[in-house]
Amino acid sequence: MAIPALIAGILLIVVGAVGYANATPGADGKVSPTAMIPAFFGVVLAICGLLAFNDKFRKHAMHVAAVVGLLGAISGFVPLIRQYNKTGSFDPLTPSAVSGELMILICAGFVGLCVNSFIQARKARKAKEASEA
Repeated sequence: MAIPALIAGILLIVVGAVGYANATPGADGKVSPTAMIPAFFGVVLAICGLLAFNDKFRKHAMHVAAVVGLLGAISGFVPLIRQYNKTGSFDPLTPSAVSGELMILICAGFVGLCVNSFIQARKARKAKEASEA
């Protein structure tokens, strides 16, 4: 699961960087740093992925990565809800909405892979214990 964590992290970093580059400047002429939120989640996932290459840290790193992925999937809804609350409608093609949608897809897909991996690891551990007994 180290490689999927790295891939998800890199994808989120790209989403954050592109979202920041395409964000509309505010009244003060500056782009809000909140456009980089996917990149922040991506950095944490990438670090967890790198730590998971070490057998000593793998279990803890992947559990942290799964939690970060779940929080990322939930956080992806924030720009969608914010847009609806501000305008009363939803345009899925605005830069913030696209960034949120991609964050939801990447993080939810990663969490699904994590859950599958955890289930397979538990089955393998139980089969090993049964064969030793």
